[in-house]
Amino acid sequence: MNKKELEEGLIRNYQREENMMILVFAQWCINNGLDPEELYRRAYPDQQENVVLQQTLKLTVPKEEAGDIADETVLGVLSLFGNEELAFVVSGEIHRMRR
Repeated sequence: MNKKELEEGLIRNYQREENMMILVFAQWCINNGLDPEELYRRAYPDQQENVVLQQTLKLTVPKEEAGDIADETVLGVLSLFGNEELAFVVSGEIHRMRR
């Protein structure tokens, strides 16, 4: 495997993991009756619509069919990928829901 193939493989792997992070976030939102796109816009108001998020929403399932996703899990995966602004918005929603 040459350097270019290795780099391409690493990029593909990162993209798959990033897609999984987006799916965890989106499903957590669905499970908690929240709009993932609205939370994303609050976290990143200057960004265009997130096409990957829109595509990933098609993979979510109704709350009744989904497994539980712990609040700590969604916060952990968001932080792992450097989505601190989104993690902050999610933290606010968690705090609001626990009241």
